[in-house]
Amino acid sequence: MEQESLDEWADDGGDGRLDRCLSFTVSGPWGHFRRVEGNVVKQTYRIIPRTTVAGLLAAVLGIERDGYYDLFAPGSSGIAIEPVRAVRTLNMPMNTLSTASGNLQSLNGHGKISVKLPNPTALRQQHNYEVLVEPAYRVDVWLAETARYRELRELLEAGKSHYVPSLGLSEHLAEIDYHGEFDIESGSEAGRVEVDSAVPNAVDDIVLREGMRCQVEESPAFMRADSGGRTTTEFTTYAYNPDAEPLVVDGVDSVEVDGRNVVFV
Repeated sequence: MEQESLDEWADDGGDGRLDRCLSFTVSGPWGHFRRVEGNVVKQTYRIIPRTTVAGLLAAVLGIERDGYYDLFAPGSSGIAIEPVRAVRTLNMPMNTLSTASGNLQSLNGHGKISVKLPNPTALRQQHNYEVLVEPAYRVDVWLAETARYRELRELLEAGKSHYVPSLGLSEHLAEIDYHGEFDIESGSEAGRVEVDSAVPNAVDDIVLREGMRCQVEESPAFMRADSGGRTTTEFTTYAYNPDAEPLVVDGVDSVEVDGRNVVFV
């Protein structure tokens, strides 16, 4: 892919960091971002993980599975995530069929085209899924690869996506509302600031106030492809307000996007 100059985008400062970003809200009636730790109840992250946002944008761009990790690698991208609705969950029982290779059977096995499907006569397994109710997140994203950045901007402007976007599970369809392209402006240099986005890796800097709620969770941030498919290489610990209100943070490296204070990771 053609690599274009970043001069018109970068606030050089020696690090090539982009000074403009794309902003959109992704929402849906349901969402489930499976936590990596095992449990009888399949629990969900409350804040959409950075890796899930990367996969969502790769779906918009039409990039194949495991083919987008370098595009969203550290130093090559930045993503800020803001919950815009109060975070609510409920437990939903679901009946499932095993998709393990030993439990699949071929459809039209003697024809030129064969499709393997779960055995419909097998007993269903019931699992309890913790699902998000009407989740919505505003996402700000910048990419160092200018051609991909412009392609993503054009697709978002046109309301198009190569693959159907979802909020975790494929059945949890998502809607993307594009807000536009905005300058990334310098934030507060020192002192306390109200941050609208979830705050990464700054749990000790949160200033608790009466009536303000704060929750913390650790989720995957970056991945790389390997012989087995993919491996998480880094996690991020997010502090966030489950009421979709700002958090007061002391001395955080925030920036301003469209009149909002956010922190990229």
